[in-house]
Amino acid sequence: MIPERDSETTFDEDSQPNDEVMPYSDDETEDELDSRQPVVEPGQNRINGDTEESREPLKKDCSWQVKANDQRFYEQPQFKRTIFLCFKKSKYAGNAIKTYKYNPITFLPLNLFEQFKRAANFYFLVLLILQSIPQITTLSWYTTLVPLLLVLGITAVKDLVDDIARHRMDNEVNNRTCEVIRDGRFKNTKWKDIKVGDIIRLKKNTFVPADILLLSSSEPNSLCYVETAELDGETNLKFKMALEVTHRYLQEESAMADFNGLIECEEPNNRLDKFAGTLFWRNMSYSLDADKILLRGCKIRNTDFCHGVVIFAGADTKIMKNSGKTRFKRTKIDSLMNYMVYTIFVVLILLSAGLAIGHTYWEQQIGNLSWYLYDAQDLSPPYRGFLNFWGYIIVLNTMVPISLYVSVEVIRLGQSYFINWDLQMYYPEKDTAAKARTTTLNEQLGQIHYIFSDKTGTLTQNIMTFKKCCINGQRYGDCRDRAGQLQSHPEQQVDFSWNMYADEKFLFYDHYLIEQIKSGKEPEIQKFFFLLAICHTVMIDTSDGQLNYQAASPDEGALVTAARNFGYVFLSRTQNTITISEMGIERTYDVLAILDFNSDRKRMSVIVRESDGNIRLYCKGADTVIYERLHPRNLKREATEEALDIFANETLRTLCLCYRDISHDEFEAWNKKFVEASVATTNRDEALDKVYEEIEKNLILLGATAIEDKLQDGVPETISRLSKADIKIWVLTGDKKETAENIGFSCELLTDETKICYGEDIRQVKNTKDFFCGNQKLSTSLSSALLQTRLENQRNRAGLGTHSSLRMNEPFFHGSRDRALIITGSWLNEILLEKKKKKKKLKLKFPRTAEEEKKQIEKKRGAEADKEQQQKNFVDLACECRAVICCRVTPKQKAMVIELVKKYKKAITLAIGDGANDVNMIKTAHIGVGISGQEGTQAVMSSDYSFGQFRYLQRLLLVHGRWSYIRMCKFLRYFFYKNFAFTLVHIWFSFFNGFSAQTAYEDWFITLYNVLYSSLPVLLVGLLDQDVSDKLSLRFPRLYVLGQKDLLFNYKKFFLSLLHGVITSLIIFFIPYGAYLKTMGQDGEAPSDYQSFAVTAASSLIFVVNFQATFLHFQIGLDTSYWTFVNAFSVFGSIALYFGITFDFHSAGIHVLFPSGFHFTGAAPNALRQPYLWLTMILSIALCLLPVVAWRFLSMTIWPLESDTIQKNRKKYMAEEQQWKRRQSAFRRGISGRRSAYAFSHQRGYADLIASGRSIRKKRAPLDAVLGNSVTEVRGARETS
Repeated sequence: MIPERDSETTFDEDSQPNDEVMPYSDDETEDELDSRQPVVEPGQNRINGDTEESREPLKKDCSWQVKANDQRFYEQPQFKRTIFLCFKKSKYAGNAIKTYKYNPITFLPLNLFEQFKRAANFYFLVLLILQSIPQITTLSWYTTLVPLLLVLGITAVKDLVDDIARHRMDNEVNNRTCEVIRDGRFKNTKWKDIKVGDIIRLKKNTFVPADILLLSSSEPNSLCYVETAELDGETNLKFKMALEVTHRYLQEESAMADFNGLIECEEPNNRLDKFAGTLFWRNMSYSLDADKILLRGCKIRNTDFCHGVVIFAGADTKIMKNSGKTRFKRTKIDSLMNYMVYTIFVVLILLSAGLAIGHTYWEQQIGNLSWYLYDAQDLSPPYRGFLNFWGYIIVLNTMVPISLYVSVEVIRLGQSYFINWDLQMYYPEKDTAAKARTTTLNEQLGQIHYIFSDKTGTLTQNIMTFKKCCINGQRYGDCRDRAGQLQSHPEQQVDFSWNMYADEKFLFYDHYLIEQIKSGKEPEIQKFFFLLAICHTVMIDTSDGQLNYQAASPDEGALVTAARNFGYVFLSRTQNTITISEMGIERTYDVLAILDFNSDRKRMSVIVRESDGNIRLYCKGADTVIYERLHPRNLKREATEEALDIFANETLRTLCLCYRDISHDEFEAWNKKFVEASVATTNRDEALDKVYEEIEKNLILLGATAIEDKLQDGVPETISRLSKADIKIWVLTGDKKETAENIGFSCELLTDETKICYGEDIRQVKNTKDFFCGNQKLSTSLSSALLQTRLENQRNRAGLGTHSSLRMNEPFFHGSRDRALIITGSWLNEILLEKKKKKKKLKLKFPRTAEEEKKQIEKKRGAEADKEQQQKNFVDLACECRAVICCRVTPKQKAMVIELVKKYKKAITLAIGDGANDVNMIKTAHIGVGISGQEGTQAVMSSDYSFGQFRYLQRLLLVHGRWSYIRMCKFLRYFFYKNFAFTLVHIWFSFFNGFSAQTAYEDWFITLYNVLYSSLPVLLVGLLDQDVSDKLSLRFPRLYVLGQKDLLFNYKKFFLSLLHGVITSLIIFFIPYGAYLKTMGQDGEAPSDYQSFAVTAASSLIFVVNFQATFLHFQIGLDTSYWTFVNAFSVFGSIALYFGITFDFHSAGIHVLFPSGFHFTGAAPNALRQPYLWLTMILSIALCLLPVVAWRFLSMTIWPLESDTIQKNRKKYMAEEQQWKRRQSAFRRGISGRRSAYAFSHQRGYADLIASGRSIRKKRAPLDAVLGNSVTEVRGARETS
């Protein structure tokens, strides 16, 4: 019996994951992962077309059934699912995509429901109901209704505009058209009307609307070339191939209409590279795999048309399954703001209760004894106190700022427009402007701790360029003239006009190499470029007289293109020949064998028969595998190795080229073994690799190539600046480890000084002290051992005291902080215990005893605790590194990594990518950024922000993000302050009015205070304020740290605003109160009536809060560098507006028109004509503002912030900026001492396809014609045995 696998992590050699296999989903079971075999491309396992029909039906449980051209099939009861009570719906999704939230009927109720889920909005709704009760109301109903309607209306309009944009986007996609079989003929049909089982026709350069099974195409043997950039980020073309039987019989429209095949396959899932199913047709069954499926989001390329049957539609497609759920994102400040509003609720209730108790006491002691206060209502003091509790809830309602949320939305909207309008984030090459796709996350851009970036198309352009080479020990590619002399300045690029096949986009500056090629004096140079032209699996497509190469990897395409420009042009190929133009002379060679690349071999070879009859093997591959197979007498070995080191220093991707001559006898003997391995029914790949090894030896070294994987402009500078801002950058990519590591060095994420820890090296270490002391030899290989040791220590120390818990939190590494972690997806699953358990068959089990059940529960809890602890340890280990690179990770794993950092570090995360494979992580991170690049618009459509190049990220964060955070924090602090200063005056007034819930101001002043009188200056603080300029923000990235540490807005700042508001309210109330006490005006009248007091207090408050906003604009004392007309207008305009409205509302005319609404007739004109009152207001304003000015002066003199110092010296920095010439790119060649390996494609090339002849436009040759008569001999030998 096989023992049940323990839930704990093991680190034996046997458990080492295979990093070359990408587990595209966490849905895979453990047996699927462990038993997975290398993928075999079509052709190699189908040399004989009859083998398709001889396969057994798939034995796995395939419950998804699709019947072609039969919609009634899906109406059967077994295909229905219950959605609510007895209502049922088909389990097959329609093809329409829905991302909008509302429709015309649901908008109003749903939007109001969502808005009233906000505590403040619901509170004011309750308040409005309370104000309609005459017994407790102390304010008119309009004081609450007007601000509430304003808030709800503005928010509703914003939500409506956003949802209309979603409707338009959905309609654009859903209303695309393609041809679908309807009534026996192909008719144009909208995407949203496509259903499972429909037969569709797709044309060249169109997107695939659903996941379909390829039936036939215009290409030979129904090949179909697709671009999968929307899915996996790769721009090189891939091919799909239909079944032989469907290719043969399903070419005509009538045959398509009559097709009635039944497909049984797996349920919809998110595994992009896996598919298992069976086609039943004409009493035969045919196995289906991922090579026959076209996924939604792919683009048809180099194929005039193709046909397919829809298997998964709409939400069931793999791309939609990988999208992840749309999450409602809120900023950290949003959450903090809500908690502060809840705090204000509590304070409000406590204050109201205290004042109600005060009123009860006052009624008992004074009110009942004062006959002149009798109101004809015989109510007991406790009941009066109860009514007054609700009265104070209404009077003090402005402590809960209803206009806060709408003001925040307005500020965020303005900041979003500033991002959209930023010309320095405009990418002219693709006419792409930066776009804030959401308006709710701007200030969070100033608090980022971790950036998670895709590689392909995000950091790189995904464009490979041939830069340099070494031939026969001589290096080429530097700027040299025809005589071979180095030029100090780059001269004009090489003129390739002599070559009719030259690619105009190819740039090269070494004229000496061209002269050598033309002279023909160096045979090694001719062999070098001949090898590049013949040793590959590139497919060719000719259109309008132009040669278009389709390569399995961008690197291989770059090499063939380079050979083409240097005069060795790959023109065409057949099943067993290849035609090349050699300096204008066309020659055709017999291709005897193609030894294709795989991830273990890291090389490929071709064996060709030359025109003179000689047989030669040409090979190219990584230097590590080529040097092992070289002939001992290679004279140029050391010179080439030196060149490789130079190329590696320049972070170029290197590749070695070599050849050997083969005798006819040796080839014949080897070919028999090759043919036998080719038709092996078991372990075919291993058998072929063994045969390949026998012939790839004693190679003669020709030289090496150097390819540049072009970074996007400004990537190194951007990463450098973001690192200085204490932002950690992780690269999450589906690419191979070598490729990702190369880019890490290219973009300076990794340097020579960086100690690299490789996650997959899981050898045990006896002495655990070694990896805590920073041992150089061990520090690069012990990630897994570190995690294992930490987990074991934590288990051993469980239950011990505080001292042990402190030791458990000790860092993994000591010493240098410049470390990087490089891990792979399979290792990540292994180390985080993410593999699924094997699905067990249903067995009859006897009930467990209570003790057994208890043990089982404890075991499960222990396993879960270990898993959680291991995940936390991984995050701690990774976060101690300066950079982390995760290779071969799936879209789901990218999201999982981000989720772990969010969970255990409580850090703000940002994800940036450009393909559909990045959508999940973009949605998972706090902020998602999409790049409008080579890979479609899926990432952009799911993102919160988008722009054209990675380099714009530094401006988005260090300028817009930082400004938004500072502005929002200042706005919130000021907003809370002005509301506290305004509202708390009522409390001090209560001590002089018997706690009777009487307001200290006029009702209309209370209504308009937040709406008109004090809103504009604070809005401009939130929109326009800046401490330093954008250039200085980029020059000093350390300024960004304020937001990461939450220094500008927290509970401490909130209570300081509360204290400031308390002090201001005391001054606003008691200075006029003291001034009015026993005073006489100039006209002999006492000005100390209630209405005059209310006008004086209100006027003082308006001056104070508006001038306070003015000081917020001045970052250094009263420095007026940011004093503009807009600032002046907002402050003095608000004051003028207050006086204008007040005089109008206090006039006799409006009182005559509305006597019940305006009671302060003549109060303002009478009070404000008294100089005594103006002196009182000036004293109040001075006492409120002078301490603030003094404190700011002292703080900036004695305890200045870094931004204060920079602002003080800004003129000096501006002068330096004008003199300082922009330096060259921070991407400095020659800083890396490592060798950058050539990166092949993730899968086999097109060798099997070429050898099978399926790409040739003629009837396929039989097996004997492909492999020769020896195959018959092999089969005959097997039959006799």
